[in-house]
Amino acid sequence: MLHTQRKLLNLEGRLHISVIMALFSSLTPVFIAIICILIAVILKKTNGEKEKYETKSKPLSHPWVDEDLKDGTDHHLEEEEVDEEWQGLEENVAHVPFSAEHYTEAEMIKRSKMFYELLNKRRSVRFLSDEPVPREVIDNVIKTAGTSPSGAHTEPWTFVVVQDPYLKHKIREIVEEEEEINYKKRMGDRWVNDLKRLRTNWIKEYLDTAPYLILIFKQVYGWLPNGKKKTHYYNEISVSIACGILLAALQNVGLYTVTSTPLNCGPQLRVLLQRPANEKLLLLLPVGYPKKDATVPALTRKPLEDIMIVM
Repeated sequence: MLHTQRKLLNLEGRLHISVIMALFSSLTPVFIAIICILIAVILKKTNGEKEKYETKSKPLSHPWVDEDLKDGTDHHLEEEEVDEEWQGLEENVAHVPFSAEHYTEAEMIKRSKMFYELLNKRRSVRFLSDEPVPREVIDNVIKTAGTSPSGAHTEPWTFVVVQDPYLKHKIREIVEEEEEINYKKRMGDRWVNDLKRLRTNWIKEYLDTAPYLILIFKQVYGWLPNGKKKTHYYNEISVSIACGILLAALQNVGLYTVTSTPLNCGPQLRVLLQRPANEKLLLLLPVGYPKKDATVPALTRKPLEDIMIVM
């Protein structure tokens, strides 16, 4: 009797174990599915936070600006480099007395009006003649551009004047090759359509015919006599102001140009002209006299009330 009870208990225990095993086996796929879902949710959240961080840290892409000025040899300067390789400017600069012209009110009005009328005749001219221009004139307009203000008086500009026909043609080849790609692929339909009314394209004949090409480079940093790097504050803004003064100086002597920022040409032109890695192309100006049959678009400028606010 006792033996029979033991057998029944053993059988009952085995039945319980079998039922539990069967139940566990049927639920295993469910458990696995739940675990997989939890892992997927965790990974998605982690990746989402990573992408969000990368999006915040990554600068917005503006191909009409960034790619034009971008140079593959850019040095990404780390904070620790400042202490090791960089050195500040001299602490003390002597100050000297300053005197300036003081015009009468009538003379000021007269001069301001004459200067406005002079610059209001400035136009972007794409049809330039090969008529020679005195080299001294080019020297003087670039000296004038060099009077521009700059961050901490670092003067972060280099004006490369090209008059050699071979170099001018090589520049044209580089520019036209990249510009064709720009018009057909990089710039997009909207930009290309906006330029149609101005009748511009990737053919740049003026790069061969203009007596001079002036390529303006910004120096993103400089060098001190002891070999340490010198910070160039607001280098792009400083050089842009110098370019504006240069345009005014050219207009003052009766020379014309078209402001050209050839997209994606900077690195190739820098290498062609043997400029160092700290210099990046900002602007290319063909300079000369207009052809006798030159034309310009019939454009108007905004009136004063649209560009000035007095408060």
